[in-house]
Amino acid sequence: MAFSQEIMRENVQNIRENMARAARESGRRPEDILLCAASKVQSAETVALARELDIDLFGENRVQELCQKFDAGAYGSKPVHMIGHLQTNKVRQTVGRADVIQSVDSLHLLQAVDAEAQRRGLRQDILIEINIGGEESKSGVAPQQVWSLLENAAQCSSVRVRGLMSIPPVAEKKGQNRHYFALLRQLFVDIAAKKYDNISMDFLSMGMSADYEDAILEGANIVRIGTAIFGRRY
Repeated sequence: MAFSQEIMRENVQNIRENMARAARESGRRPEDILLCAASKVQSAETVALARELDIDLFGENRVQELCQKFDAGAYGSKPVHMIGHLQTNKVRQTVGRADVIQSVDSLHLLQAVDAEAQRRGLRQDILIEINIGGEESKSGVAPQQVWSLLENAAQCSSVRVRGLMSIPPVAEKKGQNRHYFALLRQLFVDIAAKKYDNISMDFLSMGMSADYEDAILEGANIVRIGTAIFGRRY
């Protein structure tokens, strides 16, 4: 059951206060951290209410939901990112709707996105998803294999790499994931230092409802928050 707009407003205000505190502690400005509302299973009507709040962008895990809400105009002028695993047979529906595809994790998918963007005559922004915890159950390229993928991305004409995304292992207590976030931040810095063509490390997307403050402390500038805004999914 969706929360009312007023409850969502209170939730977003609390999140923003926590984000600001973590940003200042990490030596950055609160306005430099983007709040991505992870709107999986939320209706177009709920998203339309949420877009009026202090949210920077929306994130969708499922292509079908992205298409339905996009076509219904639910996001308004707010950007929407694809944050869930993307199958190559859903690339055609995603390119041109998603402002950023955060979950590119293979050469096959990279090439499919590039080909579709080229067909449409546009440049598709993407993030490379890193499996920072080495979990078999999760998507993402292994950290040591990202270099080959980046070299291929540098040659793409219709894709632009804008940063990294990751979902670390589930933390059982506060602070448990900070070392994963720190590893991802270091990879982010190392990639930026290489100065690849067509690749810029603008966005470091990590941290969700349970650990976004720790992610910000370790350098995240996009946090993806669903439950803490919309309530628990049923």
